Formats: sequence, C-alpha cells, structure tokens
Amino acid sequence: MNEVLEKAKAAKLASRKLAVVPSKIKNNALEMMAEALDKNAKDIIDSNSVDLEAAQKKELSRSLIDRLSLDGKRIKWMVESLYDVKNLADPVGEVLGQWRRPNGLKISKVRVPLGVIGIIYEARPNVTVDSAALCLKSGNAVILRGGSDAINSNIMLTKIIREAAYKAGIPDGSIQLIEDTSRIAAEDLMGLREYLDVLIPRGGKGLIQTVVQKAKVPTIETGEGNCHAYVERTADIKMASDIVFNAKVSRPSVCNAIETLLVDEAIASKFLPVIFKRLKEAGVELRGDSKVLAIDNTIKKATEEDWGTEFLALILAVKIVSGVEEAVEHINKYGTRHSETIITKDKKAVKYFEDYVDAAAVYHNASTRFTDGGEFGFGAEIGISTQKLHARGPMGLKELTSYKYLIEGNGQIRT
Repeated sequence: MNEVLEKAKAAKLASRKLAVVPSKIKNNALEMMAEALDKNAKDIIDSNSVDLEAAQKKELSRSLIDRLSLDGKRIKWMVESLYDVKNLADPVGEVLGQWRRPNGLKISKVRVPLGVIGIIYEARPNVTVDSAALCLKSGNAVILRGGSDAINSNIMLTKIIREAAYKAGIPDGSIQLIEDTSRIAAEDLMGLREYLDVLIPRGGKGLIQTVVQKAKVPTIETGEGNCHAYVERTADIKMASDIVFNAKVSRPSVCNAIETLLVDEAIASKFLPVIFKRLKEAGVELRGDSKVLAIDNTIKKATEEDWGTEFLALILAVKIVSGVEEAVEHINKYGTRHSETIITKDKKAVKYFEDYVDAAAVYHNASTRFTDGGEFGFGAEIGISTQKLHARGPMGLKELTSYKYLIEGNGQIRT
C-alpha cells in the first residue's frame, strides 16, 4: 500500500470519530497545539532554514522565498491563529432550521463536518497549521500535501501539532501529511474519491488548474488573485495613494495584492505622478498603456498579457479608463473573481461597482489586502474560494461543513 492510500484510509477512519468529538476536547487540542508551536519555535526555524537554503540554491524568486520563510513573527501569527480558532463557536451540531410537517414529522437541518478534506498547496508552511486547525475545529480529518520547497518545514510543523492534538484526545489519524512531494503522489490524492470528500488546491494558477481539471474528487477552486484597484475621478488623492500602495507593496507575493491599477482619465494627471513616485521608490516595476505613457514615458509599455497576469511580485500594470463602466468591464474581462476595490466619494459609482463587479470581495475605500480569513473574523482560512459553489471568499469553519436532516416521527408511514 502506498503512502497516500494508507494515510487516506487512516484519515477516513479518524473522521468518523472526530465528527463527534466534543468542543471542549477540540478547543483543548488547539490550545495545546499553540503552546507546542511556541515551545518548539527554534526547531521550526531550523527546519525552515534548510528549505530556504535549498530555495536560494535553486534561485527561486524573491516572492516565492517570502512565501516560504518563517521567523519568530510568523510563528507568533500561527500561534495566535490557533487561539483565534479555539475561541470561535463550534459550527458542528448547529441547528440551521427546524419545522414540523402536517403529518407530525419534525424535521431539523443540522450542520455536520464534510468528512475528510485534502489540501494541496505550495510554498506556504503556515497553510499546514491553518488548515489543520480549521479542519480539526470543524470536525474534519485533513490530508496535507505541501510542495517540495517547504517539505522540511511542513514535516516539523505537522509533527508538532499532531502530537499535541493526539495527546489532547483528537483521534489518531486525523492530521495527515503526505511526505512524498512527487507529481504521482499528488495525482494519487486527486483520485481518492472513496476516501476524500473534498480537495482544496492553494497556490498559483498552474496548480489550481491542474487540480480542477484532473481531480476525481470534488474540488473548490481557490487562490488565484488578479486583483484591481480603481481610482475614480472623485477619489481623495492621499487616500487613494495610501490604499494603492498598501494593496501592491505590503506583501506582493500574496493573492490579495493588486496586480492592475485602473485610473479615471479625469484624475490621472494629478494622481499618477503622486502614486508613481511612491511605487518607484519601493522598487515597483510599472507597465502602462499608451495614455499612461503620455504622462510618464519612463515606464514600460503594458502588453495584452499583462492585464491577465497575477505577477505575485513588485510589478503593477496601469491603465487609464473613461469611467466606472469601463473599469468594471476591464475587471470582469481580466479578473479572477477574487478581490476588487474602488476609491471614490461618488455613491452612484460605488453602487455601480458593487452591483456589476463579479468578485468574492468588493471593497470601497479600502485595500484588497483585507481579503483574509483572520481579517474577516474567521480565525484563519482554508483558502479563498473564487467560485460560487459551495463557498465563496475566505473559507472558515462554516464553509468546511455541510448539513444533514434529522427527522423525528412517532410511527408515520407514507401512503
């Protein structure tokens, strides 16, 4: 029996027990997991340094190395996210609806775990902890399959949290890590419809599309973020500058960073010199259309490919548009239905933007960088769904559950 099948079988068995584990035990496990991460921070950083050294030898991009990196601050974030999840209400067992039929049958709609959740992800070790925490609290067993670039980090993190969880009373087998990072192992996981209830890919476009197209297991499409900021003609220049700078520069390697800036032609000559100065000082490479180049001829000419690219780096495409209608048309043509923002004082422009932009998260006068499970109050996230079934946007505890109907009778038969 290969590793993938063996661990999938173990997870399936564990999921049946985990589904009925009381909240108190799950919360205690999350607390012990947090304490274990904090206590073993040095071991985590040491394991991560092995991955970072290998990444540098392979000359991976700066954005990929940023995603891969763990330090004291990021470990602290993981610890805090575990406490945040612990403090959230347990969704399992929530009664979503209850009614009585004319024949006397009492029907209850009750929230239940999905069962076994598979996560395929790339070079972000924090996904290991966030996914395990959310799956555990929502009563699901989890099978983690990270990328080869983070394998040492993932092995160490899984070892630490798994031991703590099992010690707290979580069923053995509930948290599994596939250590084989080969493509064959990933494809094996994609085919285990008998054991997995859902498969969630987290990573770049290539990974997501591969999983969506090849998996026999139901999948949730997540992550790819070709996000936009639109500066409308009535926007406050300083506010717009701050929002655009934050959305691009604060962490360019993540899916909620903007990749394209759209600027109303009525404000372009005032706004672009201001934001370009800040962006250039931060090392951002700018690519603009012909109207943008007429304002600043020192930047590169944008190509058609640029409008549809998730750069995940300090690169920003810039386009001047005639108004909110053209901005929305551009977003719906090139966007990935992730996160979009409009900066404006015009209420009508806001209404049009919110009504017609097709995205999971639509912002007004705020940075797209808030599209995040923690920032939305979910404690952490299993991913950001860019599809519409069964979940959309940051996926927290409730998005990792389904429901079943409980029907109570007193001898009714159907005639």
